[in-house]
Amino acid sequence: MMLSRFVNNNEKAGRRGPSSQRVGVKDHPNGLRVLRRGCIALALAGALTGCGDDAASQVQAPPPVPVVVAEVKLTDVPLTTEMVGETAGFREIDVRSRVNGILLQRTYIEGQPVTAGQALFLIDPEPYKVALEQAKGTLAQEQARLNKAHADRDRIIPLYKRQVVSRQDYDTTIANYEAAVASHQAAKAKVKEADLNLSYTQVTAPISGMASKSSQSEGSLIATGGDSGLLTTITQFDPLYVNFSYSEQDRLNFENSVKKGLIEARDATNWRTHIRLADGSVYPQAGKLNFSDSRVDPQTGTIRARAIFDNQEGKLLPGQFVRMTIELGLRKHAIVVPPRAIVQSQADRMVMVIDADNKVVPRPVKLGQSVDSGVLIDSGLEPGERYIVEGLMKARPGAVVKPVSAAEMKAINAKMVSQIAAK
Repeated sequence: MMLSRFVNNNEKAGRRGPSSQRVGVKDHPNGLRVLRRGCIALALAGALTGCGDDAASQVQAPPPVPVVVAEVKLTDVPLTTEMVGETAGFREIDVRSRVNGILLQRTYIEGQPVTAGQALFLIDPEPYKVALEQAKGTLAQEQARLNKAHADRDRIIPLYKRQVVSRQDYDTTIANYEAAVASHQAAKAKVKEADLNLSYTQVTAPISGMASKSSQSEGSLIATGGDSGLLTTITQFDPLYVNFSYSEQDRLNFENSVKKGLIEARDATNWRTHIRLADGSVYPQAGKLNFSDSRVDPQTGTIRARAIFDNQEGKLLPGQFVRMTIELGLRKHAIVVPPRAIVQSQADRMVMVIDADNKVVPRPVKLGQSVDSGVLIDSGLEPGERYIVEGLMKARPGAVVKPVSAAEMKAINAKMVSQIAAK
């Protein structure tokens, strides 16, 4: 209609003007075509402008982001603490020589179990056999002197009573007898000493345990003093100790929590412990705490403690570093959140809370220690509040979100993956 009106107006204008200026749209070969194209362009531009307004309105109002939320609840959780410890034998004995001499033989297998009383080394016994024979000879001489002194005493006593001998002769005879008795006792002790030294030439295991490598080889001169007297070491593996230390601050925090009623503590004698080995496996036998020092080490500021474990199968060896988990008691009315719900924001830790309008509100929180079910929240959350567990990447502060179940979120993620794969 606009086009016909425009054509008619041009025709009327052509009729009113001079003959030289009577040129209408029909008289121009391309006039009508150009006019039609301009009108079409205007119409398309208007349509595109309308579409742009619709797209802008869609960007300004995006759909709510689906997220998985959880409700803050109070619960009682087992309270544990983790320490680094080092294993040590229940007993560690240095086997040393008690006599000097040449080491003739090692009679045990290095690195294998030995029993108490088992022969381990043999030191040359010949010099000590000779010393024993000499001591026995001296004892025989002293026995003979004692017999004579005893006879002299028996003879002089009745003579002295009849006043046949003088007081001086009597006193001398009695003194000789007592000296002979003393010499005889000393000679007997020398025999016993020589016999002991001879027995010490065979070095035996004082306890049952695992024998270490021999410190001396056959043919070495062994002396009782110095390092040459050390022959080997025996360690008793069952039971086994785990030594560790804890800080004074940890002790004070624990005691304060118990006084406030936050922790229902076990008796210190019933604290169960578990250890994790270097390969990540957990030792099957549980131990218990059996020692805690009553003083703080001034050099390290820590308190020494020890746990004991059964080691009948010999899986644990002295000197291993292990991670200990000690069961301290029960944390009462605790708030626990999964680690994936905690967001790092510079120096703060935050949890994304959902308000009544399903808007995201970042909430700074104070973290406690980690437990099996998650991380303890000491402050920042209240019971009944909702927080985001999954979908944190798209949940910006102030944005409106749509709480969904974990199954629904899994289905949404799977659909998005399939769409991306299709493209």
